[in-house]
Amino acid sequence: MKRLIQGFEHFRHQVFPHQRDLFKKLAAGQSPGTMFITCADSRVMPELMFNAQPGELFVYRNIGNIVPPYAQHVSGVVAAIEYAVRVLKVQHIVICGHSDCGAMKALRKPELMRDMPSVAAWLRHADVARYVVEQSASKLSDDECLSCLTRENVVGQLEHLRTLPAVAAAMASGSLCIHGWVYDIAHAQIEAFDARRGHFVALRHGMDNLPEATPHMRFATVSAA
Repeated sequence: MKRLIQGFEHFRHQVFPHQRDLFKKLAAGQSPGTMFITCADSRVMPELMFNAQPGELFVYRNIGNIVPPYAQHVSGVVAAIEYAVRVLKVQHIVICGHSDCGAMKALRKPELMRDMPSVAAWLRHADVARYVVEQSASKLSDDECLSCLTRENVVGQLEHLRTLPAVAAAMASGSLCIHGWVYDIAHAQIEAFDARRGHFVALRHGMDNLPEATPHMRFATVSAA
């Protein structure tokens, strides 16, 4: 806690004074253009990764960057997405997985969740990714399987995202695009799912067309690349 308090004092005295006008504007409301759904992992810091200013990203984090499919019961992530689309009018939603994901490791080895029934129940929303990898990638190494599972989970969550009425309506009207990314922590690289080609491609500066998860989704090609 001492470290957090010291950090806030640094922000208050060294950062805030230089952005006083921005924070004054933000005090009256927010209008982010992108919702960023990612894992709760402490190593993934969207604002730092994208050099984003306060108010630019609407970030939602949970274990495994999961979006449950639409149902009658309410979940926090689904409520946040509905708010982002209906009220904030975001133009983009990104679902971003990452390397060395503990949730994906647990998905592969259910025994790791023996004493965490809530985590086990939550990760059932990622079962489709586990099934795809088990059926298609049996000859890959553990690291390669984890990499494939991470990618397939992003694609599966994109499919779930499209079942939300607010998202489906916004996509149909052309006001919303959805994207699936995977962040490599060790190499500071991002791959984006290209639904038209059915696999992930490197995200780089100056790309003419940002890969988008179109309405006609396919599962990613199972490979370690």
